[in-house]
Amino acid sequence: MRTSSPIIVGRDPELGLLAGALDALPARGSAVFLLGEAGIGKSRLAGEVGARALAGGVPLLRGRGSPTGAVSPLRPLVEALASRFRVHGPLVDHELEPYRPTLARLVPEWRPQSGGAAYPGTLVELAEALLRLLAVLGRDAGCVLVLEDLHDADPETLTVVDYLVDNLADLPIALVGTLRPRPGPALELARAAERRRAAELAPLRPLDAEEVHGMAAACLDVKKGDVPQAVLARLVGGVDGNPYLIEELLSDMVGTGALEQVGGRWRIADNLDAKIPASVLESHRQRLVRLDPPVHDLLLVAALLGPRFSVTTVQFATGHEDRGLFACLRAAAEADFIRPDGANPDQYVFRHALTAEALVAATPPAERAVVARGAAAAVRRADPELSDERCQQVAALLLAADDTAGAALLYAEAGRRATAAGAASAVALLERAHALAAETDRPAVVEALVHALADAGELDRALALLDTLPPAAAAALGTDRLVALRTRLAWTAVDAERPAEIVTQLAAARELLGDGGRPEQNAALAIAEGYLALFPGQRGGAEDAERLARAAVRIAEAVPLPEVACQAWQLLALLARARGFVEADDCLNRMLAVAEAHALPKWRVEALLSLGGDAWMRTGGTTGLDEAWRAACELSAIIPMQTADCLLAMNAALRGEQEAAREIIGRSLEATVRLRNLSAHRYLLLVSAILGAHRGSRREMERDLQTFRRAGGENSPLMPNVHGLCRAMCALLEEDRDQASAELNAALDWEDRHPNLFYLTGRCGLRPLLEILAGRAGRAEYEAALAAPAAALRWNRQFLQLADAVLLGREGRPEQAQAALARAQQDAEIFPTPRHLGLRLVAPAALEDGWGDPIGWLRTAEEFFHAAEIAPVAGACRALLRQAGASVAQHRDRREQIPAQLRALSVTVREYEVLGLIAERLGNQDIARRLSISPRTVEKHVANLLAKIGRPDRESLREVAAELGPS
Repeated sequence: MRTSSPIIVGRDPELGLLAGALDALPARGSAVFLLGEAGIGKSRLAGEVGARALAGGVPLLRGRGSPTGAVSPLRPLVEALASRFRVHGPLVDHELEPYRPTLARLVPEWRPQSGGAAYPGTLVELAEALLRLLAVLGRDAGCVLVLEDLHDADPETLTVVDYLVDNLADLPIALVGTLRPRPGPALELARAAERRRAAELAPLRPLDAEEVHGMAAACLDVKKGDVPQAVLARLVGGVDGNPYLIEELLSDMVGTGALEQVGGRWRIADNLDAKIPASVLESHRQRLVRLDPPVHDLLLVAALLGPRFSVTTVQFATGHEDRGLFACLRAAAEADFIRPDGANPDQYVFRHALTAEALVAATPPAERAVVARGAAAAVRRADPELSDERCQQVAALLLAADDTAGAALLYAEAGRRATAAGAASAVALLERAHALAAETDRPAVVEALVHALADAGELDRALALLDTLPPAAAAALGTDRLVALRTRLAWTAVDAERPAEIVTQLAAARELLGDGGRPEQNAALAIAEGYLALFPGQRGGAEDAERLARAAVRIAEAVPLPEVACQAWQLLALLARARGFVEADDCLNRMLAVAEAHALPKWRVEALLSLGGDAWMRTGGTTGLDEAWRAACELSAIIPMQTADCLLAMNAALRGEQEAAREIIGRSLEATVRLRNLSAHRYLLLVSAILGAHRGSRREMERDLQTFRRAGGENSPLMPNVHGLCRAMCALLEEDRDQASAELNAALDWEDRHPNLFYLTGRCGLRPLLEILAGRAGRAEYEAALAAPAAALRWNRQFLQLADAVLLGREGRPEQAQAALARAQQDAEIFPTPRHLGLRLVAPAALEDGWGDPIGWLRTAEEFFHAAEIAPVAGACRALLRQAGASVAQHRDRREQIPAQLRALSVTVREYEVLGLIAERLGNQDIARRLSISPRTVEKHVANLLAKIGRPDRESLREVAAELGPS
């Protein structure tokens, strides 16, 4: 008879904590880790929170770490999503479309049917995609993700969980994890999350004597006073307050007849000490003895595989026919050792992890080794190739059979497969193999582990491991394999921006090769040497880098080595931009052709992104960027998607499309933080500052630049843009030309002292124009700027053509001056603020030199800047018109409609319109439709009103609107 408690005893604080996490949904998310030894009640609490979620209509997802010792990447997350989608079907929502290719790693139904190559997305990208999925799933009521036995989880899962925990607070997701307090990555993750206040860590204590008493009464379905004292004494003295062991010992007492129920009361039928063993292990041994031999043998094999086992694998190991197999499984289930796993029809689970451990420990070592050896041999006969998880299971069986060398070889094979698949679990598997390997096998294991560590970016660990390899063992690998190791470490050092280590690894590889080496070896080394030449302080510089890259291309295309060719063409494109964008695009098109011919999706996206960015800068068109964004979206390549978003946001900002730029920033800014994509994060912050600058709002600009500085922007290559695209433009819109020139000089000084990859900073456009207008530069300086490759870019071209117009006017060539201004206006057509600012800047020179239509230009500019509420420039245009004796249009300023109290608080016309609609009790969506703006913009206006008027909430704004709003 099975005895179990229908209630949870002694866990009120933990239940309160979990209830609080549920009650907070969907307004905010949280993470709770339940920590405790096996049997202490973690799963019971996790089950309770799951039951409460389902009862409240909250979507529930449940997964569990693999307790077999087999490292199955992302298994708990795959299982969690399957637990939901198996019943309800995969989620369909347009917001998830960009993330489906990445999520296909977790949702089999979303895997492409064509079998084509997929983008090798990082775990962080996968975690972000999963976060988006859970947020959509929990949009209405929140959702609960329960992940049990995280101490058994693979490294990939822990990486994703760590990311989720850090980003749940503002999302409708509650994560509940369970783990044992044994040292390891899972415990470190939970404790670190608690330290940074990203999660609650709830250690489960043993039950005290009173709670043990209460649980025993609940198990036996009697009042506390009706629990026999001898039973209570045995439980209090023998289970250390462990709920599982309480249930286990009571079940054993009842099952053996030592405790029986007569007339509704429990009584002791025999001596408890005689019938109940002193340990649970002995209890399991006695229960096994009572089973039929086939059932006993099947359970032992299953226990050796772990607390959860595959029916197919057990059938391979035992050789049972279907009928006999399922008869044994039914008998084992009826004896309360195992139960079917509801999440997977091919799997069974032991009633508790301790059950499997106790069965193995209760079996004599000699018998255990014989059974394990036979099971391993049987599985290998049935599945000679050994699928990935089965490879690890057979390794565990060999280890149980004391065949450590055989186990090491299989763990090494599993690790190599994981490395080829790009799985972080490769390191864990290969470290296990390294610990077990015989001396003769160790060099090959070290080789595989160094590659896996390099793939994981763990350069220092890889170097330290390679240094432990004795000379004889290194010699056993041979020159070619050692060169491949050194080359791989050199590339890892390139990615880590550690030039000293690049030098060391390249020198070691070259020393091994001597004067020889196969072409493919030399090509891979040449690219790494080319990137090394670009680091400050290294010899050779760009000239050597280009020579090496071209040599690598010749070799890579002859062998062929498509990835090396893509690396080489990318480096050549970077170098070619210094000479011109046409040459750079030729290199990128060669890179694109290689990537498409050899089905390399990562490199294809990289090529499209660079081509799209170059085309945008030259022409102002975004067709190429849109194509690159779609290509990245199709692959769920989130980092390239964010790079494309950065350029699209910059394009919108320079075009004066404020709402479009804000929409892109809004959808990507927080995600770049979560993904630790700092370069994209800083870029988006810069674009936000540009939006303020191009509206002439120094307050908004400096606020965003302060955030940019806090994100490390002052030490980034973006600084010239801060001076040129932000502060110089803002100063011009404040009619402070001296300050604008100072900012452009600061940008020039920064670029002269630092390598720079940005081309819109003012050096080849706005700065020459201001210098020529001020009389500090002439035709020679203009020609020098025009000769630079960046002069061909549309943003720069508009300013250089204005400069040419001014010079032509001074040179007495009015028709040519007018033509140059017309060309400038044509280029500036997509940039409304610079287009009209150019008219204002050039008009005084045209008036003085007598060419063009400066009066008409000033009127056009004045009307634009008045409508844009950029008063300094509009006022300057009106002053210049009066000085020229021209009439000045009178405007009915809509700001006059705003009450003086609100004008004094800098409330804008648009904010005043929003205030009036708030008074009508309209929501953001309705206001957005009424004013033909986006809901995000409405949200921003409401936030501005709250801050400016000093009110705490929307309701109090209605009170202001009732008194001061539009009638």
